Amino acid sequence: MKILISNDDGYKARGLQVLVNIMAGFGDVTVVAPKYHQSGKSMSVSLGINCLAHKSVPEYGPGKWHYLDATPASCVKFGLEYMYEQRNPDLVICGINHGSNAASAANYSATLGAAEEGALNGCKAIGVSLCNFSPDADFSIVEHYLPSIVRFLLDNWPENSFGLLYNINFPDIGIDEVKGVKITRQGKGHWEREFQPWDEERLMLYEATGFHHDGKLPTLEEGEEGYMMVGDFIDDENENDDADHSMLEQGWITITPNNLDRTDFEEYKRLRSICGII
Repeated sequence: MKILISNDDGYKARGLQVLVNIMAGFGDVTVVAPKYHQSGKSMSVSLGINCLAHKSVPEYGPGKWHYLDATPASCVKFGLEYMYEQRNPDLVICGINHGSNAASAANYSATLGAAEEGALNGCKAIGVSLCNFSPDADFSIVEHYLPSIVRFLLDNWPENSFGLLYNINFPDIGIDEVKGVKITRQGKGHWEREFQPWDEERLMLYEATGFHHDGKLPTLEEGEEGYMMVGDFIDDENENDDADHSMLEQGWITITPNNLDRTDFEEYKRLRSICGII
């Protein structure tokens, strides 16, 4: 089995190293990960006439390791083009993301964006996240449960499933505290008060919890004001007994099937039924 692995936290991230160690038990792994942290990039790509630095870094773990100074989706594109010239890998799997990708976070996630790039190219694709931002997070729960989850998904992957990918989220709890695995839908929610005045003391508090940032202190020109994007999540659910973020909070591992097809089929049917008026 040939497996392409990427992430959005960068090639040095512990979550990536844990995922590679897990997936090495399934077959031949190739890593193409961003050189730097790339959260929130979704499915963006590194367009234009830019020099994208690539390097082989075999010392980082089992399999073939590479970094590319590009977005996670571009890393998957690069891997598919240069590492698998004869055929696609059997699986593209991305993560383990440091932080939840449940609810509307999935729309912004570069971990899922990289998996989506795999699905767009006809590959089986999975994104994996742990609800812990710390760079030193304990991934024991993922190491314990992910192998059986991946086997289950591979054994039951539907035929003619172009565009399908699975979003797996793990709660940040001990193995003995896990209630089980739930098949869920993407939850609803939004962020408010997202832009706050730049505050280095607040940044230090976030750093203490392992919250990611790009490590750059602002250099403001005269007349500019600095802001930081650190909103509060507002749960918009009325009934959330099958929403991924709610199940995570209750101690469940969640598997949410996603699809690249953005068609709203209910609206598609409705408009077709009234198209005679146009």
